[in-house]
Amino acid sequence: MDDERDEIEQAVAGELSLHRPEVRASREGAGALLDPEFVEVGKSGRRWDRERMLADLPSMSSGEPGEEIEVRDMRGVRLAPGLVHLTYTTVVGGRRALRSALWRRDAEGRWRTYYHQGTPAAD
Repeated sequence: MDDERDEIEQAVAGELSLHRPEVRASREGAGALLDPEFVEVGKSGRRWDRERMLADLPSMSSGEPGEEIEVRDMRGVRLAPGLVHLTYTTVVGGRRALRSALWRRDAEGRWRTYYHQGTPAAD
């Protein structure tokens, strides 16, 4: 049970790091958290692979300057050893999105996000 809780906590910590402006602005910082096979389907419906995300992430706004990404109701489930599914809601500038992310541990023991999806949500 402790391994399960530890794995979920590590995935949550990684996901929350990806919402920090200084990580989003850093190719190295964000790159350390994105799996080599990373894919995202954003709330816009656009699809990104790892390289496109690393190129675009610094310019992606979280809203107006100074507006932060509010994270609500994050839950994690360990699907298998080394694989965690997170679900949560974000609110930015009054706009909500439902989020889903798969995190997996690589051969060196690092946790990285493998898949992320955002879906617009009604207020």
